[in-house]
Amino acid sequence: MARYKEPLLSTAKWLAFVASLPTDDPAARMRILRTLESLGCAVVRDGVYLLPDTAENRSGLSRLREHLTRIQGSATLLAVTAIDSEQAQVFQNLFDRTGKYESLILTIEGLKAGFGISDPAAIARILTKQRREFDAISALDFFPSPVREQAARTLNEAEESVRGLMFPDVPKATSVTRSGRRFFKRVWATRPPLWADRLASSWLIRRFIDTEATIIWLDKMQNCPEMAIGFAFENAEFSNSKSEITFERLLKSFDLNNNASLARIGALVHFLEAGGTPVAEAAGVETLLQGARRRSLNDDSLLAESEKTFDLLYDAYFDPATRQ
Repeated sequence: MARYKEPLLSTAKWLAFVASLPTDDPAARMRILRTLESLGCAVVRDGVYLLPDTAENRSGLSRLREHLTRIQGSATLLAVTAIDSEQAQVFQNLFDRTGKYESLILTIEGLKAGFGISDPAAIARILTKQRREFDAISALDFFPSPVREQAARTLNEAEESVRGLMFPDVPKATSVTRSGRRFFKRVWATRPPLWADRLASSWLIRRFIDTEATIIWLDKMQNCPEMAIGFAFENAEFSNSKSEITFERLLKSFDLNNNASLARIGALVHFLEAGGTPVAEAAGVETLLQGARRRSLNDDSLLAESEKTFDLLYDAYFDPATRQ
């Protein structure tokens, strides 16, 4: 795979972190080294570390310098300019992530041999790890390149293929309610706070009802746009009733309630959202959703994390003998 380099201008700015680490506290010394690694620093020589000069990197190294001073170490943070384009290229080469992306791509390509043979849920779990690996690499990739785009594309395509293997009965074109109304490539709207019913309903919409749906989150007092389909809030097109949560209303509206796996998920979500008949797995799913909420930066990332839980739950409940 060809390596890609986009030469930097000779005026490119860098940050040099010159550190003297505490020698009498090995644990503290190791924490500092791990912090430098987590920031994506390149090692120029012992005690000298380099990063591109960005506001985020400057802030991170400044805080680390203050911490070093408190634990009897010391550090100097310098703004550095490469003397020419050749030197700038040498600096950039220190941050080359090409090999990591290539390894990731090879792993994903190797998984493709098992498509249609191995358990798609097992492949999905491996892909989830590869997704985390990609996110970790790209978070410290200061010079995006075609190989990064190729890795992202390879991962996205593999995830889409496995999703098709896990959910072969997902509608390919349009979903139709009992009233005959069609739903395809629509905007669906709900309100925070996102919890079991709203997250599960969003997953259901994107997996089984409108596979090209766009989900938007309304502010507390914001009216639902006329072009959007509201769900899981008062007076929405699809909402709770006295006896059913929104997830169950959607199942019934789109004739999905004969899918045993979805019906079991509906019972679990009902218990988490409204109580009633206990479900043994509910506590574990609740813990996973709470973890997803804590690690997510926004509602979009929370939905993406929770979808993994519902994907695996559907697979765990799936019984080919009961498929309609």
